[in-house]
Amino acid sequence: MKEVHIKISNISHRQWVSLLIELNLVKDAWLRFGPVLNIKAKDFDRIIKWGKKIHGKDTHNIDSTFRRYSRKRQNRVHSSH
Repeated sequence: MKEVHIKISNISHRQWVSLLIELNLVKDAWLRFGPVLNIKAKDFDRIIKWGKKIHGKDTHNIDSTFRRYSRKRQNRVHSSH
């Protein structure tokens, strides 16, 4: 077994969350090639659960978020003329 310890300073909360989500993506992608990565960090499971969540998802109509975004985008395009 090989180990790597990473100490990070001067990082914002948003950057920290993004880093953990990216490391988890690497972990998931590499799993099929054999390496098993174990990541330990404070609130890691909670952060990954939040990162995998589909934010703004309407459980009754999955296309509603896309349509809402499309309308907002169309309004911005038309209002700029």
